[in-house]
Amino acid sequence: MDLRELFLKQKDFQRKRTRAVFPIIPRDKISWSPVEGALSVGQLLRHIWNSESGVREIPLYERFSYHERRVPLGLFAVLGDVTDIDHEIEMMEKTHSETLELVSQMPLERFEQEFQNEKLNFRRKGYAILFGIIEHEIHHRAQLLTYLRILGVPGSGH
Repeated sequence: MDLRELFLKQKDFQRKRTRAVFPIIPRDKISWSPVEGALSVGQLLRHIWNSESGVREIPLYERFSYHERRVPLGLFAVLGDVTDIDHEIEMMEKTHSETLELVSQMPLERFEQEFQNEKLNFRRKGYAILFGIIEHEIHHRAQLLTYLRILGVPGSGH
């Protein structure tokens, strides 16, 4: 199994685990966050797909446009208004499918290629960037489950 196959398999596996959380998200808690300054429930979902869409552009196209905007402006500036949980879930699924398709066609050597941007002090290999997308989703899935547990949502303790 090469790095591409491993990435595609692991990304899909972790998305299945994230999908299990979607049905228990209370749609009326889109703006809820545990403390001022923390991402809301809806913003967490937006952040997962928005960052995936931007970060994948580095190994796919050698474009740093997401980071060039995100780093100086901050996270909240790139998220925009979030108004519909189901729309955010749809965008997560769309972005996930696109990532799988794009990476399946990406030249294998890009996994080992080093991508750098001196202005952003960024230097990583393609595989680290792509597997970081998976790690990022796992991290925010756990954060979302913590939010749901605080809210007392049944089924959030898995």
